[in-house]
Amino acid sequence: MIPRYTLPVMGRIWEEREKLQRMLDVEIAVCEELATRGEIPADALDAIKSKSAFDPKRIREIEQVTKHDVIAFLTNVAENVGPFSRFIHLGLTSSDVLDTGLALQLVSAANLIINRLSVLQDTLRRRALEHRRTFIAGRTHGMHAEPTTLGLKIAGWYTEFGRAEERMRKAREVVRVGQISGAVGACPHIAPDVEEAICRRLGLQVDLVSSQVIQRDRHAEFMTALALIAASIARVATEVRHLQRTEVGEAEEYFSPGQKGSSAMPHKRNPIISEQLSGLSRLVQSNAIAALQNVPLWHERDISHSSVERVILPDSTILIDYMLDKLNSLIDKWVIYPERMIENLERSGNLLCSEHVMLALVRKGLMREEAYARVQGPAMEATAEKSDFREKLVANPNIGGFIGKEELAQCFDINEHFKNIDAIFERVFGPKT
Repeated sequence: MIPRYTLPVMGRIWEEREKLQRMLDVEIAVCEELATRGEIPADALDAIKSKSAFDPKRIREIEQVTKHDVIAFLTNVAENVGPFSRFIHLGLTSSDVLDTGLALQLVSAANLIINRLSVLQDTLRRRALEHRRTFIAGRTHGMHAEPTTLGLKIAGWYTEFGRAEERMRKAREVVRVGQISGAVGACPHIAPDVEEAICRRLGLQVDLVSSQVIQRDRHAEFMTALALIAASIARVATEVRHLQRTEVGEAEEYFSPGQKGSSAMPHKRNPIISEQLSGLSRLVQSNAIAALQNVPLWHERDISHSSVERVILPDSTILIDYMLDKLNSLIDKWVIYPERMIENLERSGNLLCSEHVMLALVRKGLMREEAYARVQGPAMEATAEKSDFREKLVANPNIGGFIGKEELAQCFDINEHFKNIDAIFERVFGPKT
């Protein structure tokens, strides 16, 4: 089952009116179940369902006096329902309504984020397949390592966001719990089977043991899932930023007609979206720390978590929703320069194939340490002289005289290097890709 309201825009889920509506949904679900069991008169339930309403402005006025948000809410609802309002909130405490209503909001938020992740994966899949054999220098420590392909790089992002979606689905189920267990969780007025039935009406599981609140490790897990999404977004954004550097110039964010990069320098084309995403990811991750600190509460409860959650839950879900949308747009329009990638590959003068040569020597019978040393010497010379590594090897008797000309050529065959790329893509995207 799903919550009664699934809203298309993340921000609406966290509006004051929506929060109050979720609280009212909980109160009415309780009344419906109690009426089914004969604990509330049928005419009372009819009046409650037909007359229940609230006015956020009026609630704020009442709260100025009561200094209690739930009492202010109930008082305003009672003003509309009349005498039958005495059957509302029977045996409940504030957190029964707040935490169960919050669960409905979190499930709706999770649904939107899962959908965003699915759309992003579709875009990543398309671009990975498009650039399956777009050769690019693989870099470790920021330095050229061995050749890879842009598609393989993007395929890694695809699998990462697949894991993010799996975590988000699990986190959604972790917070898909309600409670109607009373002031300290002992269910003195609403029996456990009734509590379970009320939660089912709302599309929720019941928290097996609550205190006066649902334990906050659930919310911390939800926030951690968001923080990991933010971290993955930042990983992609960091790569986009590096590849756009002038000295690299292998790809860049789409620069729309009329766009300006600098108020002072007309030539600038800056990676502003990926920079923005890198910064926002830090905020979401810091919010996860606050969620972890919400887990230890005093005894059955205190309210130190409440003020924090009113900030971090709306902010983080709205931010992730926004960030996923921006990242999807970035990847969809990402401008790629394959010729520049090849140009940068060639700057290393064939050095990126050094491991192939070393392994060829090992297969000829050399110990690995000796093979490494024989290859490293010419590699260091080629680097210092800015000469061609392959030519150095051919002229070196320890290499060229040891490995046949055809075998040495195979070490530098780019197609040989990528002979398993299709198998990797099938493993990621399935057969016939």
